Amino acid sequence: MSVNQTTADNDVSSGQDPSPAPDQAAAPAPGEGKSARSADRTDMVGKALSLLVLLGDEPRGASAAEISRRAELPFSTTYRLLGSLTRDGFVDYEPDGRRYHLGLRIFQLGQRVSNHHGFAGTALPILRRVTDQTGEATILSVRDGHHHLTVNKVDGPQTFRVTSDPGHLGALHATAVGKALVAFAEDAEREALIEELDLAPLTDHTITDRAAFRAEMERVRRQGFAVMDEENENGMRAVAVPLLNAQGHAFASLATAVPVFRLSMEGLLAHVPLLQDAAAELAARLPQR
Repeated sequence: MSVNQTTADNDVSSGQDPSPAPDQAAAPAPGEGKSARSADRTDMVGKALSLLVLLGDEPRGASAAEISRRAELPFSTTYRLLGSLTRDGFVDYEPDGRRYHLGLRIFQLGQRVSNHHGFAGTALPILRRVTDQTGEATILSVRDGHHHLTVNKVDGPQTFRVTSDPGHLGALHATAVGKALVAFAEDAEREALIEELDLAPLTDHTITDRAAFRAEMERVRRQGFAVMDEENENGMRAVAVPLLNAQGHAFASLATAVPVFRLSMEGLLAHVPLLQDAAAELAARLPQR
């Protein structure tokens, strides 16, 4: 539901989400007014974008006060930015719960990005074909900084489904798709990731030792695929292969994910040739970043 800013204003004025007094900006020095205003506008754009990123981590939405605290911005600044974002459709406002959500404008832009990179029309038939043959979920991911980003997924026919939906950001060190992306990154990038990633324990099986992670990356490069065995989520395992560009570096990765009760690791690895064939086809068809 799109925001009714009058409703939002009434929420604040009625004391439901009180706002402190607006910040008092210092007057610019003579001759610095124009540059100061330009810098301020740029800073506000960055702050608005940071609010969108925060809302992306809140599937049930968040109040202005919660967003303000998480963004470490004054409430008045947060409220004004949310008002601008809602007017343009980037954010929706739910009056009943006084919560903000990402708007359909974000979805529209996301679909355009997906179409531009071929993640929707080009990739989807290939992912469906893999799922038809494995009977399990097929996932396509790319690297986004120190995370992997799920860009497309096809669920299998089974009732137990994988929860890594498009738009999901996950750990590089604890997932099969993430390991494939790191292991086959450009040499300097791979070394930086191995040294800089936060190897946080997500389960009892997560690799948290940096030397062990380096050895894992070398193993992935030797064998040409990566596995995850309850390292990211208890009860789940996966195998992934890289999509390689002309230089032999990964620009995406493709995985099959299954619950441990349904398929052994040996059975999962039997799908590697199928994934490699699909990855080669995708690499030939998708724009390479």
